[in-house]
Amino acid sequence: MGANSSIEWTDHTFNAWWGCARVSPGCEHCYAERFAKRKGVKWGVHEERRTFGDEHWREPVRWNARAARRGRRYRVFCASMADVFDEHGPESERARLWDLIARTPHLDWQLLTKRPQHFERFLPRDGWPWRNVWLGVTAEDQRRADERIPILVRTPAAVRFISYEPALGPVDVSPFADGLDWLIAGGESGAGARPMSEDWVRGVRDQCAASGIAFFYKQRLDGKLKIKLPVLDGAQHAAFPHCQTSG
Repeated sequence: MGANSSIEWTDHTFNAWWGCARVSPGCEHCYAERFAKRKGVKWGVHEERRTFGDEHWREPVRWNARAARRGRRYRVFCASMADVFDEHGPESERARLWDLIARTPHLDWQLLTKRPQHFERFLPRDGWPWRNVWLGVTAEDQRRADERIPILVRTPAAVRFISYEPALGPVDVSPFADGLDWLIAGGESGAGARPMSEDWVRGVRDQCAASGIAFFYKQRLDGKLKIKLPVLDGAQHAAFPHCQTSG
């Protein structure tokens, strides 16, 4: 996983390591866990995380140089195969990641977690918030929204966002709207995908519209067919916060 990411809301993906553990219902059909197991990487609290060599770590430096030459900003999702705020993640690689982010100012790093309770422990203290770090939390249902979003909105960040994916029930984010910049919505699409109601998506779309939150509708299932950037009530919804542009 790397350059030219297939994830609709980013330009690149980067992983400081592979490996994680389940923490909530949104993890039940985790695509990263399935993919990692096919590659021989075990999942779980006590399993060893897979790390990478220097060439892997040079990739974002090249993306940053290209962005600087083109006068653009590229979005980098970190981490699609892990969680940066996993307390069982390798601390040496997390420190290396913060150093890398600091050295790539033309990249906007999108850090999405199900563990915001570890922000205070793991976020760098020097000069925070950094202008090129977006912080996000997964809120797959109302319980997880109520647990995670309050921590997010009281944590300074250049952009604060919600991944309502996989959407497992209706969610009301309006009590937290003043602290949010962006919301991504989408349903499951793999084997055993749990159903998503587009009424749930309409609900968060309307909450975002009322509060000035950028709204991105990523995907839904039509039978067994995954629809990317689906049309909802006659329109696609693929907004980014602060009018950011992709590469």
